[in-house]
Amino acid sequence: MKNTRLTFLFFLCLGLWFTACKDDRNNSQFVQLGAIYNLGGTQSDLDIPSSKGAMLAVKQLNAAGGVLGRTVELLLEDGNTDTMTIRQKVEKILKEAPAVAAFLGLSDTDMALAAAPPAKSANRVFLTSGATSPQLPGQVPDYLYLACFGDNVQAAAAAEWAYNLLNARTAAVLFDSLDTYTVLLHQYFVDRFQSLGGSVAAVQGYDPDNTGQFGQGLPTTDIVFLSAAIVDRIAPLVRQLRQQGITSPVIGGDGYDSETGWAANADIADVYYTTHAYLGADNSNTAIQNFRAAYSAEYSGSQPDAFAALGYDAVMLLADAIERAGSANPNSVRNALAVTNNFQGLTGTITYEAGKQIPRKSVSIIEVKNGKVSLKEDILPTMVPDP
Repeated sequence: MKNTRLTFLFFLCLGLWFTACKDDRNNSQFVQLGAIYNLGGTQSDLDIPSSKGAMLAVKQLNAAGGVLGRTVELLLEDGNTDTMTIRQKVEKILKEAPAVAAFLGLSDTDMALAAAPPAKSANRVFLTSGATSPQLPGQVPDYLYLACFGDNVQAAAAAEWAYNLLNARTAAVLFDSLDTYTVLLHQYFVDRFQSLGGSVAAVQGYDPDNTGQFGQGLPTTDIVFLSAAIVDRIAPLVRQLRQQGITSPVIGGDGYDSETGWAANADIADVYYTTHAYLGADNSNTAIQNFRAAYSAEYSGSQPDAFAALGYDAVMLLADAIERAGSANPNSVRNALAVTNNFQGLTGTITYEAGKQIPRKSVSIIEVKNGKVSLKEDILPTMVPDP
């Protein structure tokens, strides 16, 4: 009887010791977030600003006392615009930081699809700051969340704005045929524009590495929807259209977003694009102005774009989920993120409806004219094509 009682007490103490150790691990001095961004390669124009926004968010969180009273540590890795590298970097973070609470980052569909599956295999949520395919949640169920709107939302906004505000009734569509983002975006635009009563006179895919014949033979239409990404690639294509005598307004998606990129192309006008938020100096929103000032101070006078704001929002969303969960446990974080309601971000109010991993947010319509960008309108589309 005595030995049995001693054995019981031994295992009870051992259990309490393990519990204490577990609590010590959970209450370590850091809350770790894994971040994958393409700091090199073709996606760097989008991901560098986004990574800077994420780092600024972490700095501000820590200045305010951290999360759960602990310092936030951003484990940032460069995916170098290579899907194999991205997957390896996720696995590297998981190996070196087994307590990492969640992952965030990336601005492209194919890139996010490289990062999210290994995160899911380790039961970690991946919150993409800027990959906009509405098909992503179905491809990585329960674990891949978007901090941004879906391409079907921004394409619908572009179609409705062009039809209702520009009175466009005919459109020609050009799209980069090698990128999932541009392929899906143009399809959603065609769907919504035609459902409004518009006519699509031509749809042409092109190879971004071989644009010698780009736009040739296009019929005259009210607008041209050019589904492309990265201003350094888009501006020459717009210029090529103008040289061919195509004077119609050119409309595109958030791949056009870059204040500094358009500043270097002052000869281009009559270009419009959809994006996540307007970050211009004339935006009267106090939160935007505070972010602009902090970003400029942190990064030697640089001006933020919408992708910088998305990176900032992604970190703040995860920090909010961790605070509400009261824990950095990965499952607790994922469960808390799933019920996010009315989170006030720089890029809009974010709510995840039951069973959905994409927030429905308004879309900003931006005009490009002589090297400057300006806000035309914020739109919440009335009807959105199915993913």
